Amino acid sequence: MAKIIAVCNQKGGVGKTTTSINLASCLSAAERKTLIVDMDPQSNATTGLGYDKNDIEYSIYDVLTERTVESKSIQLSDIIIKSDSIDYLYLVPSSPDLAGAEIELVNVIAREKKLEKALATAREEFDYIIIDSPPSLGLLTVNILTAADSVLIPIQCEYYALEGLAELLNTVRLVQKNLNSKLVIEGALLTMYDGRLNLSKQVADDVRSCFSGRVFDVVITRNVKLSESPSFGKPIILYDIMSSGAENYLNLAKEIMQNE
Repeated sequence: MAKIIAVCNQKGGVGKTTTSINLASCLSAAERKTLIVDMDPQSNATTGLGYDKNDIEYSIYDVLTERTVESKSIQLSDIIIKSDSIDYLYLVPSSPDLAGAEIELVNVIAREKKLEKALATAREEFDYIIIDSPPSLGLLTVNILTAADSVLIPIQCEYYALEGLAELLNTVRLVQKNLNSKLVIEGALLTMYDGRLNLSKQVADDVRSCFSGRVFDVVITRNVKLSESPSFGKPIILYDIMSSGAENYLNLAKEIMQNE
């Protein structure tokens, strides 16, 4: 049965999509059958794996809103795309239409459990399911946390890094109390770390103090190749396997597998 990991932080630009794409790719490289679910209306995980969001016929939006085609509801299995470049890697694409899902689902019964229901069969088919989250704490994120087993929180090593984390952790607690009692913190992941800067070291110390015992040993360092790879539609292990970014995410995948 798959372990579902939500990559979540309501702040933008902290490395959620970069982490989702590259963690999923590295788990797949370790021959773990992995599904990445793009739950961000910006569809960056979809494009970051080389797919044009404008060419996607059906997406996770159609599954969540139970769209029907010829009187048949679109299921998750209908939209899963197998990667052409990495064995064991699969994608559930997103589309800009997903931005309207929160409004469309507002009066739907059990709206918080739509994603959990959609992923039920996929749990049996995969080893890992990685969910890329939008930069908000709305209904989509609540769906993600309700469906997930654990939350991985990327935190950039920059000023204001811890701003807003109290709201995220409060949302996690509310979901644990009311919707998903099994949800745990997988760990905080330090991203964009620059060992030459005192600020990076100070933020890292603050995060380790805030998340005592729940910070990954692996740190994602600043790396030009890591920033370039999405524009080529490739995860870092395909774009530049020798880069520090590839090494970082391979080690993150290893740490997660060792923690099982």
